[in-house]
Amino acid sequence: MAIRVYIDQGHNPVSPNTGAEGNGITEQEVTYEVGRLLYERMSRDPNYAVRLSRPTPETQLGTSNATSLQARVDGAIDFGADLFLSIHTNASLDSSASGSEALVYAVNSTAGRIGESILRSMTALTGLRNRGVIARPGLYVLRKTPMPAVLVELGFISNPGDAALMRDDPGLFAEGIYRGLNAYYGF
Repeated sequence: MAIRVYIDQGHNPVSPNTGAEGNGITEQEVTYEVGRLLYERMSRDPNYAVRLSRPTPETQLGTSNATSLQARVDGAIDFGADLFLSIHTNASLDSSASGSEALVYAVNSTAGRIGESILRSMTALTGLRNRGVIARPGLYVLRKTPMPAVLVELGFISNPGDAALMRDDPGLFAEGIYRGLNAYYGF
């Protein structure tokens, strides 16, 4: 039976909840594209059934930050997802901050192990530093999802090198996430 993965492309094309900006790119554009490429890759694999939170670049979820987050969680529940996978970019006031992270409700969990697998594969392909799996139980999408949930911070939009890689080669991130999921599920 196929693993059902809800791919949440973090943030919205317009306010509310548009995400971070840096180095000439926006978070919502990066997350949309990486999610789209991951969806294309996974939909060709019979091991997975996948759904996107934002099927088009114009898809707007909710009318406030709270309703946007609720719409994402509801979408995963309605889909019957086995995994909620949220794609984001990180940002810092320190432009030298770099690398990828996975945020989960609790590190010692199914989500934590999935996050570790994703980071191993993604950082091997991108060359970005693996900053590890971090518990962030206060995040709405990690707290309110009944299935395992992993929020992947691809890289730092505030770092010129990370941002250029996310802009120029989003497929590397999508392929890394895909390979990480395959490694975890044993495909």
